[in-house]
Amino acid sequence: MAALRLPRKPIITQTQTLTRLITTTTQSIPAETLNFESGDTPFTSIRTTRLLKSLLHLHLVSFDPLVDVGIRVMRSGLIDNPLMRKPLLAAIKATVYDHFCAGEDLREANRTLQGLWEDGLRGILDYGLEDAADNDGCDRNLKEFLKTVEATKSLPPSSVSFACVKVTAICPIGLLERVSDLLRWEQKEPSFQLPWKLHSLPVLLDSSPLYHTLSKPELLTETEESDLKLAYDRLSKLCEACVGAGLPLLVDAEYTSVQPAIDYLVYAAAMEFNREDEPIVYGTVQAYLRDAKQRMVSATEAAEREGVSLGFKLVRGAYISRETALASSLGVASPIHGSIRETHECYDECASFMLERVARGRGSVVLATHNVDSGRVAAARAEEFGIGKGNRRLQFAQLKGMADALSLGLRNAGFMVSKYLPFGPVEQVMPYLLRRAEENRGILSSSALDRQLIRRELMRRLKQGMSGRE
Repeated sequence: MAALRLPRKPIITQTQTLTRLITTTTQSIPAETLNFESGDTPFTSIRTTRLLKSLLHLHLVSFDPLVDVGIRVMRSGLIDNPLMRKPLLAAIKATVYDHFCAGEDLREANRTLQGLWEDGLRGILDYGLEDAADNDGCDRNLKEFLKTVEATKSLPPSSVSFACVKVTAICPIGLLERVSDLLRWEQKEPSFQLPWKLHSLPVLLDSSPLYHTLSKPELLTETEESDLKLAYDRLSKLCEACVGAGLPLLVDAEYTSVQPAIDYLVYAAAMEFNREDEPIVYGTVQAYLRDAKQRMVSATEAAEREGVSLGFKLVRGAYISRETALASSLGVASPIHGSIRETHECYDECASFMLERVARGRGSVVLATHNVDSGRVAAARAEEFGIGKGNRRLQFAQLKGMADALSLGLRNAGFMVSKYLPFGPVEQVMPYLLRRAEENRGILSSSALDRQLIRRELMRRLKQGMSGRE
């Protein structure tokens, strides 16, 4: 694999350790952060051609009938038709793929990353791998994740903020379901013994969705125990690579049916790799779950008693349709909050809890949100807690192609801001594109702020150009 290279800028200082990456300055965040009502737009530094392209894409993905057609096409067998395959893939790449993804390989992702870096943003590189069915598939996926981490070593450390991984790509999903069943039964029956368990942190509460496991599950077989050890070894190898690259690791959250096992593996890795001042592995909390804050508090307090610093990525959640449908089919209450307002409140409460830890030097958080109000609340809380602009324990993140006004506004306020950059062949990232289309329909339809501010910026440039001719 060719090494990735970006032009070096004198304002960026190379560093190879997280100790030097996690620093704090005394300059606080201005109170008027994210005021888009007047003055310059956050898009003043973006080239006109990029603004025009973004505006076109935003209009396309906000048009529900067109999104519906796109989903049907991606799910249909047309993509396998030899006559239709090439033009369909070309159309997908030129539209939704180009908008949401960084490129088909590391070389293309490098160009996207360079553009972000020049804009004062950072990238979270994620090779677009989905679930693995067996150990061979898991091993292949691990190699790709390791290649991505290795490639970041040739880049300025300020250009890439995190590596990331889906545990379902390095552990067979069937095994994750089995382990989650056993962990849920242990929560129901504390005397239930799991001899294979590593030293970890609490992953469940009595209020957690335990309905996935209705009867006592069989213990893991010797083969399953061996496979679980292999899965943890893969995660450990990835953590070791991240330590060597000076790059923290974000572990994605997934369905509640497998999340207990994912959290168990993440916390076990945190106990091994996270020191009090250097979180290497970050778990993910989905604020749309009713038990989200309580689980996060429980794990954090347990970690603090162990002298371990936890890092979390905080999201709202991306599997609401699946979770709601499953709960309904079982005749149980949904694990999702009853209203979007409750989800917003939970997100802001979780963010405040972690910001307090950041201020005390006891934790780290990535606030992954496309909600401007949540961005404002978090900025105000950061100022209240005295969190400096350069404190890398607090970072914001948004998906590529979404909430660019929020990303640039937070950048202008001095925060560390990253864009999530999935990359890989078009067909390989198709499941990701489908999730973006289906689960974020409401967010895409509400991208009016970006469209409004881009139009305002383009109009300003047009007027400026016309006045220059007079």
